[in-house]
Amino acid sequence: MFKDKTLLITGGTGSFGNAVLDRFLDSDLKEIRIFSRDEKKQDDMRNLYKNDKIKFYIGDVRTYESVERAMRGVDYVFHAAALKQVPSCEFFPLEAAKTNVIGSSNVVEAAIANKVKKVICLSTDKAAYPINAMGMSKALMEKTVIAASRNISPEDTTICLTRYGNVMASRGSVIPLFAKQIKEGKALTVTDPNMTRFLMSLEEAVELVIYAFKNGNQGDLFVHKAPASTIEDLAKAMTELFEAKNEVKIIGTRHGEKLYETLCTREEMLKAEDLPGYYRIPADNRDLNYGIYFDKGEGSISSFEDYNSHNTKRLNIEEIKEALLSLDFIKNELKVEA
Repeated sequence: MFKDKTLLITGGTGSFGNAVLDRFLDSDLKEIRIFSRDEKKQDDMRNLYKNDKIKFYIGDVRTYESVERAMRGVDYVFHAAALKQVPSCEFFPLEAAKTNVIGSSNVVEAAIANKVKKVICLSTDKAAYPINAMGMSKALMEKTVIAASRNISPEDTTICLTRYGNVMASRGSVIPLFAKQIKEGKALTVTDPNMTRFLMSLEEAVELVIYAFKNGNQGDLFVHKAPASTIEDLAKAMTELFEAKNEVKIIGTRHGEKLYETLCTREEMLKAEDLPGYYRIPADNRDLNYGIYFDKGEGSISSFEDYNSHNTKRLNIEEIKEALLSLDFIKNELKVEA
């Protein structure tokens, strides 16, 4: 399905974009377009890969014209561009809305205008029961994308979404912070030791997008079933791996943090399809003629519970260490320590 096709990755200079390149560079894709506003990272990637299959486009998803230019001749889109840092989005919520909501709408509308065959939009667990600006903007992104999908034939453009939890060792995440604190001999800062987070690798994030690409129907949202750990256990696993004696310091909750993250809400679990390794949440395609639904509902919501990082499989410290050792980042850091 990828033979002689062109793939566009928005936000392609980030962790996800690099992982997609590693996965697809030797595939039958004719061209992989990297779209971002960061010319320095684009130049770094250009010098790192030195591959004519990769084409770089400077632009911003907030500006429709720059997205539309990059979209011409594209067959598939992986939309990863976003503002993702919870604290920064708390202080600049309108900026989060501009990128995550308006920017995503621009990507979808440009894809439809250029008859792109399939678009996969990346979301986050923070979009389920959102309490922070990042999650709220991503939740509205999901609604915006699904609304657009209702008005376009899948024969022209199919639009799907993926939602997943923390990607281990991604830029700005806690694992690189813990590694830095260990190397500098500082205390590992933990906001709340009982806080839980889903754990998945970048490779699993890419596989989720590919799964959605292969199996998605119009408006589907796919969730990766992932294990979780407490932040305290993650910190302990890091110190044991690095054979470090750093103390763990409890500093209190940051702006917009949750005790646990939810990947599927109770309301979504009511209609979710349970697949091996994934949940598929079909789009709600009811129209504004609500009257018929007052007489007949969809099921008993009280018999379902949400799928969150507190009730998923909980990794122990040895299992966390095993997961960490699968990461290139940890392998490289341990080599440096040695």
